[in-house]
Amino acid sequence: MAENGKNCDQRRVAMNKEQYNGNFTDPSSMNEKKRRDREERQNIVLWRQPLITLQYFSLEILVILKEWTSKLWHRQSIVVSFLLLLAVLIATYYVEGAHQQYVQRIEKQFLLYAYWIGLGILSSVGLGTGLHTFLLYLGPHIASVTLAAYECNSVNFPEPPYPDQIICPDEEGTEGTISLWSIISKVRIEACMWGIGTAIGELPPYFMARAARLSGAEPDDDEYQEFEEMLEHAETAQIPNPLFDLAGITCGHFLVPFWTFFGATLIGKAIIKMHIQKIFVIVTFSKHIVEQMVAFIGAVPGVGPSLQKPFQEYLEAQRQKLHHKSEMGTPQGENWLSWVFEKLVVVMVCYFILSIVNSMAQSYAKRMQQRLNSEEKTK
Repeated sequence: MAENGKNCDQRRVAMNKEQYNGNFTDPSSMNEKKRRDREERQNIVLWRQPLITLQYFSLEILVILKEWTSKLWHRQSIVVSFLLLLAVLIATYYVEGAHQQYVQRIEKQFLLYAYWIGLGILSSVGLGTGLHTFLLYLGPHIASVTLAAYECNSVNFPEPPYPDQIICPDEEGTEGTISLWSIISKVRIEACMWGIGTAIGELPPYFMARAARLSGAEPDDDEYQEFEEMLEHAETAQIPNPLFDLAGITCGHFLVPFWTFFGATLIGKAIIKMHIQKIFVIVTFSKHIVEQMVAFIGAVPGVGPSLQKPFQEYLEAQRQKLHHKSEMGTPQGENWLSWVFEKLVVVMVCYFILSIVNSMAQSYAKRMQQRLNSEEKTK
């Protein structure tokens, strides 16, 4: 018994140490080394080390392409089936016939769905660094439909040009006939497709964690430390987006069934969350609320009237467009607000691209560090 207890103590001591170059290293030194490696990766960004960042970014792309090529090569039957299906669709699309009217209708709906689903994926993909497409695209679209519905007293906008451009129908409804539900129904397809895209964007963390668990790999302490630091910085944030990725990683690690995870995510994002966001935007941009907002801006002491005028000119310009009067010219207020919004979109898109480049470069740097560590341990 005493001997067995002594052996257990020896195994416990051995578990708390790591063999490195034939010597036993204290775990605290290993943690210190991981911390230095993590700080070194975090310094690989375009505004600090542009050449190294671009080099690592290019190498990471090559590594990913090599991995995907290898995976596709081992799934040749799926690739061949996909190419055959693609060939049939291309032939159906270009061959003339009575079916072309259905093809055009399907193409229109497919492009519409793909556009909003793609924006939804861009919004949620990445570890909390996705492009905020709700603020840039879906939110303004719902706001435009809301303003047009109250101005035209109808949601039956002519198609085309809707949804690219909104103009009032020739026969406008009577005032007071627009309800919250009618506007919700008008933007339901766009909002639901965007919500489906955000749910799809949550899948990569789930699949990566699930694959790591099934392969028998141990959890990466370095990754968990990064999560803890990220969550500490996100404590003061109203909506810490990385928490959603953490939920996907947790579900994947504990092997939650795919349809259980994806179904719950889909219901939460495409139905519940989406309707809450729609109602908020519609109520915010309703006719009475907008009038009160403009009046409130005008009541601000000192700068109120100067700020109120551009908003009034912008709203008037939108009314002219809705009633086919855009040939009267573009007011200065609309130019100013449109210019600001366009620059905001450009800045956010550029930041999103930079975050992708930095993230992929840091991923390649981590590959190099892990390779060096494994080589040192085998010496």
